[in-house]
Amino acid sequence: MMHSLQARYHRVVGNKTFVFPLVLFLLVVVVNLYLQNNMLAPRVLNANLRSFTPLIFLAVGQTLVIIGGSIDLSLGTIMSLVAAVMVTRFTDDASTSQFLLIVLLGIGVGLIAGALNGLLVAYIRLPSFITTYAISYIYAGIALWILPRPGGTVPILIARAYRALIPYGIPIGVFLVLILLLLWSFLRSTRFGTFLYAIGGYIRAAYTSGVPVERHRLVTHMIAGAIAAFAALFFVLNTGSSDARIGQQLTLDSIVATVIGGTPLSGGIGGVAGSILGVLILGFIRNIVSFANVNSWFQPVVDASIILVALATPGFVNLIRQQFVKKY
Repeated sequence: MMHSLQARYHRVVGNKTFVFPLVLFLLVVVVNLYLQNNMLAPRVLNANLRSFTPLIFLAVGQTLVIIGGSIDLSLGTIMSLVAAVMVTRFTDDASTSQFLLIVLLGIGVGLIAGALNGLLVAYIRLPSFITTYAISYIYAGIALWILPRPGGTVPILIARAYRALIPYGIPIGVFLVLILLLLWSFLRSTRFGTFLYAIGGYIRAAYTSGVPVERHRLVTHMIAGAIAAFAALFFVLNTGSSDARIGQQLTLDSIVATVIGGTPLSGGIGGVAGSILGVLILGFIRNIVSFANVNSWFQPVVDASIILVALATPGFVNLIRQQFVKKY
């Protein structure tokens, strides 16, 4: 009987780490709907998703790195650096070709920054936590040098088109999320995805199995850097400017969203779907705090509580499961 219940649990829940964040997401959506009746109106939903999109991309990049057994505390500052590069080179009337060239430049900056992180972590074998934390100050300093004060320029027509884009009445953010999920589904089905979980799950076994751990970690950090560049693009398109100081907070938020989404910091488990839900949960909870007219000083308390709940939930779930199995 006990083995039957365990088998049923793993079959229904098993590795579906997004189950808890999905339940929490539905809960916060219901509360948001109560406080904001027009939340699902296309215009309002589009505005919300546009504000969440940069963090969604950062959380996706962070998820890849964490699943692979590493962490990147510089992703937010990479985004700040790329955004600073973009807004200081865009012009109000930039053509589509000029816009794309600058976007490619930003992606290149993200790839180079990610490659530097990967080289230090994978080949020189420095601890990822300390290394990426230290190098984040370098990226932040360069971003401040490029953009000393908040500001910059974004092509007006392209920015307006992005903000108003609601194809078939569906916010553009929904399509971006679907694209990320499709790319993640493809990546998981490749050897790269298999190696990612193997390295994060048990790196020694990965080494002895012949997995190219160093090269794989380098590529993972490079992909995360490129994803941070896309986060920067959608940030500047939404705001019309940038601020070199935004990076550190967004890095922390990306880690919080990843943990809420069911990807533990130990690596080897998790997925992008949960992290996207984690961003939405984080964003909607902050909306609840705002609409409930709670004092601004309470927001750090809410953030800290979210982190603690996210970290403690897997332990509580395992405890409940063990008690349930013992009972039956």
